[in-house]
Amino acid sequence: MTTNPIYEHIGYATLLREKVSRRLSRSKNESRKTSVTNEEHTAVEKISSLVRRAALTHNDNHFNYEKTHNFKVHTFRGPHWCEYCANFMWGLIAQGVRCSDCGLNVHKQCSKHVPNDCQPDLKRIKKVYCCDLTTLVKAHNTQRPMVVDICIREIEARGLKSEGLYRVSGFTEHIEDVKMAFDRDGEKADISANIYPDINIITGALKLYFRDLPIPVITYDTYPKFIEAAKISNADERLEAIHDVLMLLPPAHYETLRYLMIHLKKVTMNEKDNFMNAENLGIVFGPTLMRSPEDSTLTTLHDMRYQKLIVQILIENEDVLF
Repeated sequence: MTTNPIYEHIGYATLLREKVSRRLSRSKNESRKTSVTNEEHTAVEKISSLVRRAALTHNDNHFNYEKTHNFKVHTFRGPHWCEYCANFMWGLIAQGVRCSDCGLNVHKQCSKHVPNDCQPDLKRIKKVYCCDLTTLVKAHNTQRPMVVDICIREIEARGLKSEGLYRVSGFTEHIEDVKMAFDRDGEKADISANIYPDINIITGALKLYFRDLPIPVITYDTYPKFIEAAKISNADERLEAIHDVLMLLPPAHYETLRYLMIHLKKVTMNEKDNFMNAENLGIVFGPTLMRSPEDSTLTTLHDMRYQKLIVQILIENEDVLF
């Protein structure tokens, strides 16, 4: 089994030509901006599926966030070849693994060598809520999750002066309706005042989206570093430490957090009407954006004040930190 194939010279590209061409066609229809010349088409036809995917990502996907493949053991029907090493997949069951996000099929051993170039297929992404953040933005070719953009636009259009914004809860049934609308209709979901006149339903749906993320906006890997930064007593050193940890966030998470903090800063600018300052918003969004990797009630209770402080600092210093 080849572990480091030279993609330009392996022979399986011809066998997979029809399958890869369909992928290219689907991805190009979903892209909103790119236009590829006939010469580029000819060049792309000569390279392997992984190089095709890389070229397509570079040309078509403006928001080129790196994403690992989500491989799961798979049983293939009929003859099947590994899309990494081009060798046959032997056996009757569980011959290899398939990425559940983009459909890449490889040997289990080869999956350890595949680069982080997953380009999710919208047909494989069944929902919006509870979907990995980077997976969602790459599938929809957006800079941030469309839920965040749509909800924030609606809130800023008609809710910035609403008393207790984000603190007051909307009806749970209506929030679930919004969730189902996004899962069903995606960016076409209607959350206008005609359908949901109570702005607290929209804020509740936005908070629910963040709570349902399998990996929080502030990721499990960076969580302890943020907590340690919050414990620094010197304000300037603490701000510098927080900035350093922000740089460790995955690009899609960083961009989502940046956009949210800009929005929450606008909320605090209307404090005289909504009575929501950065500290109040920190109390609301601390546990929403940050979750301890340790499933311990004691740890969660101990970290709550630091979670609040981190979000408060991010809001108050968004122009400096981002």
